[in-house]
Amino acid sequence: EVQLVESGGGLVQAGGSLRLSCAASGFAFDDYNIGWFRQVPGKEREGVSCISSTGDGTYYAASVTGRFTISRDSAKNTVYLQMNSLKPEDTAVYFCAAALWSTGWGPLPSLYSYWGQGTQVIVSS
Repeated sequence: EVQLVESGGGLVQAGGSLRLSCAASGFAFDDYNIGWFRQVPGKEREGVSCISSTGDGTYYAASVTGRFTISRDSAKNTVYLQMNSLKPEDTAVYFCAAALWSTGWGPLPSLYSYWGQGTQVIVSS
């Protein structure tokens, strides 16, 4: 069974940090690009960051560049999103997703086949 399980969300004050984790199982993790997305009610899902299957390619949305860092650990089948200098506008449900490397990669949700259930991040001002 394919599973992506996010963890690490929570409530934090503006300027604080959180590290999200995405634990993958049930598929060949090293063959998949992994993306982080976020969504707030009434808005479309936004691509935040993604990392290539090999780990040597990364993407960040302009709104998080310089504050967020994505990484992956093949030994643990896990992708991390380190979020620093958090702002109230980062408040959202954060999802991780997986796309087979040959599908292409980037911040488009339609590229991704597998999705986690999401973890809530709330940044208070």
